[in-house]
Amino acid sequence: CIFSTEFALKMMGDIQEFFVHNDVRNFYSVSISGYHIAEAGANPISQLAFTLANGFTYVEAYLARGMHIDDFAPNLSFFFSNGMDPEYSVIGRVARRIWAVAMKNRYGANERSQKLKYHIQTSGRSLHAQEMAFNDIRTTLQALIAIYDNCNSLHTNAYDEAITTPTEESVRRAMAIQLIINREWGLAMNENPNQGSFIIDELTDLVEEAVLKEFEAIAARGGVLGAMETGYQRGKIQEESLYYEHRKHDGSYPIVGVNTFRNPKGDAQVEIELARSTEEEKRSQLTRLRDFQSRNAPAASAMIEHLQNVVIENGNVFALLIDAVRVCSLGQITQALYEVGGQYRRSM
Repeated sequence: CIFSTEFALKMMGDIQEFFVHNDVRNFYSVSISGYHIAEAGANPISQLAFTLANGFTYVEAYLARGMHIDDFAPNLSFFFSNGMDPEYSVIGRVARRIWAVAMKNRYGANERSQKLKYHIQTSGRSLHAQEMAFNDIRTTLQALIAIYDNCNSLHTNAYDEAITTPTEESVRRAMAIQLIINREWGLAMNENPNQGSFIIDELTDLVEEAVLKEFEAIAARGGVLGAMETGYQRGKIQEESLYYEHRKHDGSYPIVGVNTFRNPKGDAQVEIELARSTEEEKRSQLTRLRDFQSRNAPAASAMIEHLQNVVIENGNVFALLIDAVRVCSLGQITQALYEVGGQYRRSM
């Protein structure tokens, strides 16, 4: 949430409309993300329901702009988190089932548009500073269920992300998790190895039912935008985050090495390289930014005025942004758009 909700949706529509008119393919206009929702504390049901609901909100917004469903639906992609809860093992198949049914029956979309593409990143929230080496084990299991569930792409977290930007050594280990599963783990060489499993089929039905129930709760509040006005999604995420933290601290949610099976020798001090920018690097970035701004000052002033006029006249902002970034910094562009498009403010 950066710009006012209405203006943000308008900008999203501008991007997709530009893609359609210029026949941009094999590049996704939006990553409809649930990862940040999960990282903020949502459970897997809320993550999936809020993310899919956001996706359908984009669809409705694009259709209202006059775009055809099959011109933009293939250019949508989703981004989920995989944690340790059992529901994560079916998050992809549930998403695909709900999306395909809605695309076919509600929107009359073609077969290509019915196919939901999604990326999985293993859970950053499940990484802990205590017994940090254990994080690779958690990431391996999360990666395994992502591959079993046929995700389109996968990011495996590095074990030291609990405290720092990953080091070269930890990134190589994270990459090795994927390589070993894909190149050495025999079962992963079979597509959809969990198909027909009782627990997977049962979980799929249960998670789908729970997501559809959450859709009803959102619809009762006026849809995604109406629910945002009353802070419904934010409040639910905060409640679920508090519940998780409470269970983690009282031990009812066991986390090995953190609140159970603690190291009897105490928390070992691990020497790890902390990735931090030097003062020289910071100054260098600021200097280059100021040089860019001063070098392009005359052109930037005219461009900012032009950009604001396009917004006021309801033109396609994205088409102009491609030129604007050549002479304006991100901060200059953002400030200019705040003045005419509004800044997001949470309803209290």
